[in-house]
Amino acid sequence: MAEHRFGGIKIHHLYKIFGPNPTAYVDAVQKGLTKAELNEKHGHVLGLRDINVEIPSGRIQVIMGLSGSGKSTLIRHINRLIDPTAGEVLVDGVDVVKMNETELRTFRRQQTAMVFQKFALLPHRNVLENTIFGLEVQGMERAKAVDVAMRWLERVGLKGFEQRYPNQLSGGMQQRVGLARALSNDAPVLLMDEAYSALDPLIRTDMQTVLLDIQKEIKKTIVFITHDLDEALRLGDQIAILRDGEVIQQGTSQDIVLRPADDYIANFVKEVNRGRVIHVEAVMTPLHSGAAPVGLAIVAGTTVEEAVRMLSSAPEGDARVVSPSGETLGLVTFRQLASAMVNSQEGVAARHDSTLSVAL
Repeated sequence: MAEHRFGGIKIHHLYKIFGPNPTAYVDAVQKGLTKAELNEKHGHVLGLRDINVEIPSGRIQVIMGLSGSGKSTLIRHINRLIDPTAGEVLVDGVDVVKMNETELRTFRRQQTAMVFQKFALLPHRNVLENTIFGLEVQGMERAKAVDVAMRWLERVGLKGFEQRYPNQLSGGMQQRVGLARALSNDAPVLLMDEAYSALDPLIRTDMQTVLLDIQKEIKKTIVFITHDLDEALRLGDQIAILRDGEVIQQGTSQDIVLRPADDYIANFVKEVNRGRVIHVEAVMTPLHSGAAPVGLAIVAGTTVEEAVRMLSSAPEGDARVVSPSGETLGLVTFRQLASAMVNSQEGVAARHDSTLSVAL
């Protein structure tokens, strides 16, 4: 029997209206009734408007927005902690919205795990007991649950802390417990709602690294909520930016930085460290024909910042950009890389548009 491949998450035409009679206003909202009008005239609050997001299996989808944008409301629809007013939430091809109570309980236990901003640890249980809590709920026998939990505690760097209690741990260590607990459940979907927002900047960066390293191995489908653009750009295979309950732009970190959809997004990205986001193929000079040059090779997908480090030790002062299979795509110079780190979005975006078809 072939192993089942998880089908990812698809959210189609999702609406959420808060109030005593939300379904009465779905049609009006679909026809253009604004959030302000809905609130002022009808006393209802528009949480989400026509959300359409598709998250491939094994990828990290970041949902980003400022406070009140609807991002936490959106993630809570995936495991139906919030019922939508209209729309579909397909997880592995099954509409969560249509599940009955028993199906939903099973789905939450087996298909999803959640990591919260406030850690959500049980204060009367030690680190090990907190980590195995979900496995106990599933009915796993004790010895196996302990074995699974210990493996994940070691993986997140908490080996030797099994008998500590939450109040004996730092915030970063508490969040590691929360992550170990979620991973122990072995659910294909990991929901992380502002999981690192309460952490100090250095600890936050460390936890981002932990997540990225683990993701290389486990390839979960992760939905990560944040209000921090740097975090979104570092973690997200895909990013969706919300404002007032609507998706303003979706795409990769390259898309967001190089081609902001409007002034709202442009203001978000203007202070971004571009060298850590832009890839070399966005600034290279493409090779259309002729013999491939020799010299230092930089693989497409390498950030401009890393390419600068590589080129700084190259006597030629320029390099080939190659595909993962080794095919030469173009040339890049130290000057081009340095310019990309400081130039306006328009300049790099124009070059990106002209070279993208060659690079892909």
